[in-house]
Amino acid sequence: MGIAELFIMAVVLSMDAFAVAVCKGLSMKKISLGKMAIVGGWFGLFQALMPAIGYLLGSAFAGVVNSVAHWIAFSLLLIIGINMIREAVCPDCDEDTDASLSFKNMLVLAIATSIDALAVGVSFAMIDVNILAAVSFIGVVTFCLSAVGVKVGSVFGTRYNKKAQITGGIVLVCLGLKIVLEHYGMWF
Repeated sequence: MGIAELFIMAVVLSMDAFAVAVCKGLSMKKISLGKMAIVGGWFGLFQALMPAIGYLLGSAFAGVVNSVAHWIAFSLLLIIGINMIREAVCPDCDEDTDASLSFKNMLVLAIATSIDALAVGVSFAMIDVNILAAVSFIGVVTFCLSAVGVKVGSVFGTRYNKKAQITGGIVLVCLGLKIVLEHYGMWF
């Protein structure tokens, strides 16, 4: 996986965290760099931690499933992508807009927004990727986008959240398809 693909993956994985950060920004009366850093830190840490855990789990089983690894990676990315799209268009799937930055509140949100990153980590074990660079990159990108998301929420509201999630879901599905096509030598 190249740097461009890794960047796209990091941005896509951070869409849920960005959306929640925007909601946090909407619900806060005062935005500060400290609050932006707290939200970014929580989401960035968990978006880096979850693929690392997924990678370790996937690596434990890589020898068993190596012949179908490309299909596993494709399936996981397809499921995650479709789920992101479903959440974006589902009227009952609204994010929590509580302004609290308490440990319990942020822990729950950080885990909830990074479950898809766990599955991506499993798929990383099936393809050629430098896991340390990948999780670091994902964590940093998520930190930055989430911190900015708090500010965006306070300025622009939720106008673009659904479009960003739909776009992210489509990109994940396309990356999964690319993995399968590369395996069969059908990618340029």
